[in-house]
Amino acid sequence: MRTVIQRVQRASVSVEGKTVSSIGNGLLLLLGIEAADTEEDAQWLCRKVLGLRIFDDEAGVMNRSIMDIDGEIIVVSQFTLFASYKKGNRPSWLRAAGHEHAVPMYERFVELLSQGLGKKVGTGVFGAEMKVELINDGPVTICMDTKNKE
Repeated sequence: MRTVIQRVQRASVSVEGKTVSSIGNGLLLLLGIEAADTEEDAQWLCRKVLGLRIFDDEAGVMNRSIMDIDGEIIVVSQFTLFASYKKGNRPSWLRAAGHEHAVPMYERFVELLSQGLGKKVGTGVFGAEMKVELINDGPVTICMDTKNKE
């Protein structure tokens, strides 16, 4: 699993002009899933996201997690995070998982985040053409890949 984590003041996802999810202060996650991803990857990434201390404390130091600030999360499926660009100028997405694996992994990751956060996590619509709007706070943007745990 590969994710781009953005600290946001607010974010929303729309499909065909209708807002399907919106949050205030929290995290927007773009999530890519590959065929080799497992339950262990989903659990590890969930723990890292929920524990990531990227929100300011009273001294202005990034020392608080999403849990500490009672923030919100939106997860948007993003197969293009597995783009291969080594040959030519047209990316290939051969490493990205097909729907039969990616959809259940995406849903499981969202479920784990919701359980850990103690509230519903917003989502996009898997496979849909989405419009994502956000106010990046900081900006703070972090990339994680479960294949690079060390």
